[in-house]
Amino acid sequence: MLKGKALIKETDMSEKMQTQAMDSASQALDLYDVSDCISIAAHIKKEFDKKYGGGWQCVVGSNFGCFFTHTKGTFVYFALGTLNFLIFKGSSS
Repeated sequence: MLKGKALIKETDMSEKMQTQAMDSASQALDLYDVSDCISIAAHIKKEFDKKYGGGWQCVVGSNFGCFFTHTKGTFVYFALGTLNFLIFKGSSS
C-alpha cells in the first residue's frame, strides 16, 4: 500500500531491519483498517518475533507518548501515512 513512503524519525536499527519494519507495517495496513491500530501492532510484533526471536514490542497510533529501555540496535520510530510506528526489543537495563 504505502511501501517506500515511510519517514524514519529515529532509529538505531540496521537498514535491513528498518526495511523489514516498513514492509511489515505496509503489509499490516493492507490487511487491516487504518483505525485498527491494535491489530496492526500485533501483526508487526508477531512478524518480528518470528524473524528475530521473541521480546519485540510495537506501538501504533497517531498520538502517543512513551518511555522505555531497548536492546541496542533494535529500535525504530517512523511515520507511514497518518500513523506513527514504534518497534523495539525490550531490555532490562
